Amino acid sequence: MATDLNTGLSKKTFVFGLKVWVLMGIIVGLFIVVILVLLSFCLTSRKKSKRGNDMLPLSQIPAVSEEIKEIKVDQASANHYFPQDGAFLTLSDKFPDKELEKVLIHSKNGDNGSQSGSFNNVEQEGAGSQSGEEGGAGTLSVHRPSSRPITAPSPLSGLPEFSHLGWGHWFTLRDLDRATNRFSKENIIGEGGYGTVFRGQLINGSPVAVKKLFNNLGQAEKEFRVEVEAIGHVRHKNLVRLLGYCVEGTERLLVYEYVNNGNLEQWLHGAMRQHGFLTWEARMKILLGTAKALAYLHEAIEPKVVHRDIKSSNILIDDDFNAKISDFGLAKLLCAGTSYITTRIMGTFGYVAPEYANSGLLNEKSDVYSFGVVLLEAITGRDPVDYGRPQHEVNLVDWLKLMVGSRRSEEVVDPNIEARPSTSALKRALLTALRCVDPDGDKRPKMSQVVRMLESEEYPIPREDRRRRRSQAGNAEQDSQRENSEMDRNDNPDLRSNGRRNHWA
Repeated sequence: MATDLNTGLSKKTFVFGLKVWVLMGIIVGLFIVVILVLLSFCLTSRKKSKRGNDMLPLSQIPAVSEEIKEIKVDQASANHYFPQDGAFLTLSDKFPDKELEKVLIHSKNGDNGSQSGSFNNVEQEGAGSQSGEEGGAGTLSVHRPSSRPITAPSPLSGLPEFSHLGWGHWFTLRDLDRATNRFSKENIIGEGGYGTVFRGQLINGSPVAVKKLFNNLGQAEKEFRVEVEAIGHVRHKNLVRLLGYCVEGTERLLVYEYVNNGNLEQWLHGAMRQHGFLTWEARMKILLGTAKALAYLHEAIEPKVVHRDIKSSNILIDDDFNAKISDFGLAKLLCAGTSYITTRIMGTFGYVAPEYANSGLLNEKSDVYSFGVVLLEAITGRDPVDYGRPQHEVNLVDWLKLMVGSRRSEEVVDPNIEARPSTSALKRALLTALRCVDPDGDKRPKMSQVVRMLESEEYPIPREDRRRRRSQAGNAEQDSQRENSEMDRNDNPDLRSNGRRNHWA
C-alpha cells in the first residue's frame, strides 16, 4: 500500500510537469500566505480605526462642561494669578446671606489697604490685570461662567481607556505633548526634585496636570511605580485623582486632575495671600478634609498607604476650599499585620516625625505627626522652622508647647485672621495638634480619632463632664473597696466576730 502511495505522489501532473507531492506543497503554502495576508489586513484596519478615534474632528469632540472651565490660571508663575475670559460671580450670589458671615476669605484692597466685608463684581482690564476700584474697597471674585449647579463629568469622558490596569487612561507621549503645547515653559505650574508639572488640556477640553518625571538613575521608574500602586485605584474627594499615565521608552509621565486654587502653603505664606487671608473656618475646613483623606489611606484600604511627605505645599485647594492631598512619590505601603517598616529617611525638614528621623522606623503615626505640624502652621501662620525668628521661636512645635505651658495660647493665633476663633475652638484645635505631635508615636491618635476631635463641639471635654466622670470613677472605686472589705470579713471569721462585739458594745 505504501508503494502505491509513493507511486501516486510521484506521478507527473499537467502543471508544468510537476509531481503530485510538489504541487500539493505549493497549494498548502499559498493557502498559508493568503491567511497571513488577511490577518495583517484586519490588524491594519483596526489600528487605523483606533487612530481615527484619537484624532476626532472638531465636530465630534464631546461638549465641554462649563464646570470644567471654572477657573483658568496663568500658570507661568504662582505669583501671577489672574482670571481669564469669562463671567464673574460674586460670593453673595453663591452663598446665602447667613453664610456670608463665614465667608472663606477676608479680602483687602491693594490700593489703599482698607478692609471691607463686601464682595463686588470685578471687571477684567488690560492684559490680565485685575481691578476692584469700580466696585469699591475690598473685592474678591470667583470666576464661574454659570451659577447653575452642574455635576462635573470625568475628565476622561470622550477618551478611550486603553489601560490594562483596569483604571485610567494609557496616554501616548504624542497625546501629552499636544496637551501641554510640547511641554512649554509657559505651562509649568510646579517643579520638584523628581519632576516638573505642566498644565495641559486634553482633546476633549478637560484641564489636567501632567507630571514629567526626571529619569535620574531609575528614580523616575521608582516614583512612577510608587504613585501608580499607591493611588491608582484610590478614590476620595480629598485626594488628587490620578487619571492616567504614559510609558514610552525612558519617559514616565503621570496625569492628574487639575486643581487650580493654589496650595495651603501659598495661602499661608506665599503668592495667594495677595487675594486675601484664609479665615479660621476656611483653615479648619481644609485641615478637616486633609484628616479625612489620611484616615482613609491609613484605615479604610488595604494595604494602608503612608504618605511620608505631608506638608502644607502638598495640600492643594479647589475653588470651594476643599483640601486635596497630592504628591505620593515618597509613599509606602504597609500590609496587614505590619506595625512599621524600616526605610531610608525622606521627607521635609520640620515635618518629619522624631522617631522616623532618628531610626528610620516608619508607620502611619509618622503622617499623624506631620499633620499636627501642618495644623499648628495653619493656626499660627508660621513656618515649621523659621531661622529669622528669635532662638526660642525657631522651631514651631517647641515654641507652641512653651506658649501653651505658659497659658498664653491666645497669643499664638495668626494675626492675619480678622475674626478670631472662640476660646473653645482654639483650645480644641491646639490640643488636637499637640496630641498629634507627641514625641511618643504610640501616644498619638489615629487619624479617624483626629477627625472626631476636629468635628466634635464637645472637645476638649467640658469641666462639668470631667467632674461627673471623676465622681463616677470615685464612686466605682469606693464600691470596689467596700466589696473587697466584705470579702475579707467573710474569709476571716475573727474579724467578723470582733465586728459584732464592737457593734453590740
